[in-house]
Amino acid sequence: MANIVSDVICPFCGTLCDDLEVEVSDDGKKILEVYHACAIGAEKFLHSQADDRITRPRMQDDDGNWTEVSYEEAAKYTAKILCDAKKPLMYGWSSTSCEAQSVGHSVAEAVGGIVDNTATVCHGSSLIAVQDVGIPSCTLGEAMNRADRVVFWGCNPAHAHPRHMSRYSVYPRGFFTGKGSKSRKVFVIDPRKTDTASLADVHLQLEQGRDYELLSALRVAFRGEKLPDFVAGIPKDQIYEAADLLKSGRFVIIYFGMGVTQSLGKNHNIDIAIAVTRDLNDYTKAAIMPMRGHYNVTGSGQVLGWQYGFPFCVDLSRGIARYNPGETSSNDLLIRDEVDAVFVLGSDPGAHFPNSSVKKISQLPSVAIDPHLTPTTAVCKLHVPVAFVGVEVGGCCYRMDNVPIEARKVVDPPEGMLSDQEFLEMVLAEVRKCKGV
Repeated sequence: MANIVSDVICPFCGTLCDDLEVEVSDDGKKILEVYHACAIGAEKFLHSQADDRITRPRMQDDDGNWTEVSYEEAAKYTAKILCDAKKPLMYGWSSTSCEAQSVGHSVAEAVGGIVDNTATVCHGSSLIAVQDVGIPSCTLGEAMNRADRVVFWGCNPAHAHPRHMSRYSVYPRGFFTGKGSKSRKVFVIDPRKTDTASLADVHLQLEQGRDYELLSALRVAFRGEKLPDFVAGIPKDQIYEAADLLKSGRFVIIYFGMGVTQSLGKNHNIDIAIAVTRDLNDYTKAAIMPMRGHYNVTGSGQVLGWQYGFPFCVDLSRGIARYNPGETSSNDLLIRDEVDAVFVLGSDPGAHFPNSSVKKISQLPSVAIDPHLTPTTAVCKLHVPVAFVGVEVGGCCYRMDNVPIEARKVVDPPEGMLSDQEFLEMVLAEVRKCKGV
């Protein structure tokens, strides 16, 4: 008879659903079924059981052939390339636990590396904007219970965060939103007709890259001032109508994604989106929240913030923490040939970075620590498979609203496989031995 493990955390996206139930075999070694998860979240649990899973570290030679090595050899190689490098880049950290991140930062501090996470190519501009003007935000629970005006700006949760709308934003019955979706008006601002837009009460299909103009127009409309006939391709009557609907709500929540953070204007778009939220608070209650992607990218920013005072792009090469996005961010460093070794954990720059950056990674001494086979593991010299956080090992993770949640271990990892934290502790010991500390 199978056993059910309840209240399991889903280690996929920043929604960090905590209501999963996982059916495991009697001996507790195999996952049989996953309940309540989205298709992507369930697949992450089931994929950990794959028969062809890589369970031991592998080294790649110049001809592209792989040779299995031990974790001890992998730790020594990793420590050597980091110690020999003048300026190693240590990138990723968004799909692992806070405990592993902390150990990794100790390694970076010991070798004088640069620590950067996936925010550098997604919500880094949001973090810069928050540093500029602050952020009036809330938790997902408060939004679920109170928000009757829900805005999705530059994001498509129907695909990127599949259970967001059913758990927190649109469909659930909250304390003050007892009729679920009937209690809410949903706005989507997106140049494309996405699946999320098809569910919206109001879809403002603005022209690409003109978010700043439309946000400015909303601020004008809130005050009842005059607008031109069209702003960002939207008729002024629609803008006034949307502004009145937002002002008439009891609680407005604005969720924004990479359609705003990575389009023309970047952090300035977020500056003014926060200003829109602040203006709305003159008429009603309002909050704003970034739709974070990786399940613990928020935690990475938190841990870096605790330890060094900055959430990403932290340069430790001078013995102190320096922060200057554009100078100390991963792609800029790779393109300018400023790093001489690459360490990747909990991310896949091979899939998400420009081709020129990926080519540089392939030419440098490099290590990828990842349970999966990815484009990054294919170009790195060493691939270290580790246990899945939230499936085979526990740890602290931060939801997109900065709420810490403890991920739960469900099954044991394959025999002899280490967690990323354990491997990093081995690397740290080797680095200290190398440095004579």
